[in-house]
Amino acid sequence: MSKPYDSAQPERSAIDAQAGIVALDFGTNWCGYCKAAEPVIDDALADRPEVTHIKVEDGPGRPLGRSFRVKLWPTVVVLKDGREIARVVRPSERQDVVGALEQAGSA
Repeated sequence: MSKPYDSAQPERSAIDAQAGIVALDFGTNWCGYCKAAEPVIDDALADRPEVTHIKVEDGPGRPLGRSFRVKLWPTVVVLKDGREIARVVRPSERQDVVGALEQAGSA
């Protein structure tokens, strides 16, 4: 079972300061698209312990999601050393997320 989206909002500066590869996963716990994508995202990250997976609850008035210009859920923003490398919106297949992670690995 996956962890829920966290309602606590990390500061953008803390995200930008993260070293290594980060999968910043925006969505909500009640979103049908998010629930459908959850096993896809979890499966893509399962064999990548070096990737930090941060699930952030998004919505109106949530500054972190706005700073990344998130429009649809779920959106997985892949960062390397605080810089956006790739993003996947509403992934339906494991390879959608794996491809984004591979871009970060080669960046």
